[in-house]
Amino acid sequence: MELVKKMKDEIVFESQNIQYIKLNERLIPDYLTMVNDPKVAKQISHDIRTYTYEEELQWLQSKLEKQAICFSMIEKSTGDFIGNIEIMHIHEGIGELGISITPKKQDKHYGTESIQALLTYAYEICHLKGMELNVYATNQKAIHCYEKVGFVVDGEGKTEEDLHMIISRK
Repeated sequence: MELVKKMKDEIVFESQNIQYIKLNERLIPDYLTMVNDPKVAKQISHDIRTYTYEEELQWLQSKLEKQAICFSMIEKSTGDFIGNIEIMHIHEGIGELGISITPKKQDKHYGTESIQALLTYAYEICHLKGMELNVYATNQKAIHCYEKVGFVVDGEGKTEEDLHMIISRK
């Protein structure tokens, strides 16, 4: 809970169990734990490798410089890091969803909750008309989560291993 109190001024929005905060350097160790975990890496990248502190710091600085719509998710009850969620590549009113959840916080319905919250943010704050995403066809847990919030398969993704999914504002 101490972490949540320290970050109070950085909270951008909240959902029932999650606070969405601006990316920050204090969380780089948590970011590295997540992206360097093989379970996470195989679901988010075709180029699986180990990232260094310096590379993660560069990633963070790049996101901050671009004023990316990217948030770290913090569990309200514990102050623990859950993962990151982002709206990427906005084109003609459609944003691309990106999400990554650290292994110890998976299977707790944070994916569903955070995607629903981000969709609300995308529509009400960013005034987007829809969202899209690419997901590995083998990532059935993620596909189920996306379908649960209303995404539908719209064909092949960026590679033949991926599915492209879309959702429009209701």
